[in-house]
Amino acid sequence: MILAYNTFLAPPLNRMSNLEQLSLYFLNHHGPIIDGVFVEKNIINRMTRLKKFTFNICSIAPFNNQVNLPSNEYIQNTFRTFQSDPIISCVDYFSKADEFHCHIYSYPYALTYYNDIMNNFPRGLFKYVREVYLFDERPFEYDFFLQIAQYFPLMEKLILHNREPQKNNNQQRSIIEYPHLTQLDLVRTHENYVEQFLVNTKMSLLNSVYLHGDNDSLERVTHTFIRDATRIRDRN
Repeated sequence: MILAYNTFLAPPLNRMSNLEQLSLYFLNHHGPIIDGVFVEKNIINRMTRLKKFTFNICSIAPFNNQVNLPSNEYIQNTFRTFQSDPIISCVDYFSKADEFHCHIYSYPYALTYYNDIMNNFPRGLFKYVREVYLFDERPFEYDFFLQIAQYFPLMEKLILHNREPQKNNNQQRSIIEYPHLTQLDLVRTHENYVEQFLVNTKMSLLNSVYLHGDNDSLERVTHTFIRDATRIRDRN
């Protein structure tokens, strides 16, 4: 990951003006919000021989109660002249973290990981992704986890970061299946999510999942590991 475009990324790109193919993946923290106008002006127009360009770029900027931060519709519109693969964008505001996030990438998505998936993440089929990181300041409900199972069918590792309790965690719904999941991180979560994943009437997992979680939360949810509806094979 490259943390500052102007300092670390712009100089080497300026020296590679003859490239015909470029795959660019980076995180721009506390720098400019990178949109289609920025990409066209600073990358595409400087690489006149570029034929194939794929990218995955996340910009994080301080929120500071700004009123002129771009909407997702605005970001998407900045790519209207692009003739390559479809461009997907997603923006969100996090009041507790005081941050604005803007994620843009070319689709189909070719990476094996997808970070910072929020409730409003763009839908699609991510058949190459094996590692998923979920984060939001708003609760994740049943439908969200069902969509994760559908959109990431080969997911093997899941990290969940959400401290907000679910609003509808007592509803009886169909069991969600994560048939390839072998690693599960629930350290930074509300206990609702521990129950969501460990109670076998809500989630179907492999018997050999490596679980990383808070021991106190695990003991409460599993009734000190004797609750019949839960199953823990490996824990840390």
